[in-house]
Amino acid sequence: MTNYKNMPEDARVWVYQSNRFISDLEVAAIEKAGIQFIADWTAHGASLKASFDILYNYFIVISVDEQQANASGCSIDKGIYFVKELEKQFDLILLDRMQVAFRNGNEIKTCHLNNLLEELTRSGLYSENGNKEDVNEVIVFNNMVTTKKQFDTEWEINLKQSWQSRVLPV
Repeated sequence: MTNYKNMPEDARVWVYQSNRFISDLEVAAIEKAGIQFIADWTAHGASLKASFDILYNYFIVISVDEQQANASGCSIDKGIYFVKELEKQFDLILLDRMQVAFRNGNEIKTCHLNNLLEELTRSGLYSENGNKEDVNEVIVFNNMVTTKKQFDTEWEINLKQSWQSRVLPV
């Protein structure tokens, strides 16, 4: 397994967000499974130079150096199967792209996109009568990034810069 920091900027990245906080015990078990998955992960018989990380107890980040070997359709399918197995084993939802996460101070909150405004209001980050511009400063996680460079620069961004901002009346 390769350390994420040693991956090239154009390494391919997949971010899987959990619908809930992953306990430290679960993180340890998932990391063990992830290390084994990366060690066995191949594309057309060639080992993939890849990394596996869990960030903030919410996000599983897998990256592949495609300069070394391209992640083929079959190897990508193996990755999805692995994530589905994690969902079953740990009672997580990792593949629902309509789940969003945002920061409220040092705390990370998750919700369905349809409930984002309600959750921002409940968290005190949005008010009909208050300054709606404040909500645009909320940090959200852009799990649609696809490269290491994008992950490093565009993963944690202000709501106003995110695709989620298009669904809010702000």
